[in-house]
Amino acid sequence: QGQLVESGGGLVQAGGSLRLSCATSGSIFNINAMGWWRQAPGKEREWVALITSSGRTNLADSVKGRFTISRDRTKNTVYLEMNTLKPEDTGVYYCASGPATREEKFATVEYWGQGTQVTVSS
Repeated sequence: QGQLVESGGGLVQAGGSLRLSCATSGSIFNINAMGWWRQAPGKEREWVALITSSGRTNLADSVKGRFTISRDRTKNTVYLEMNTLKPEDTGVYYCASGPATREEKFATVEYWGQGTQVTVSS
């Protein structure tokens, strides 16, 4: 059992950029995959990005070429850099942690962050 603390959400104009941060404990960070999900108003929560404990990354097709996920082992922190933001990127973004499959997907999510709001205006 641990905690995930998110920051970095906000309001941005279409075409702009934001960087989200998620800090956690070493016991979670060092053995699990970490990633991000988002939930737009009136829609189901969808997976966005994943990074394994060894640094391998996977991104949803909708954000490839625009978003980048990374880890900082010295700070037990995962980042999501979002560029060329679109109005359809609007939603609550959740940090997540859990074991990954061989297909670089979450087998399950064991820990969730509290969520941070990202709003992209047109």
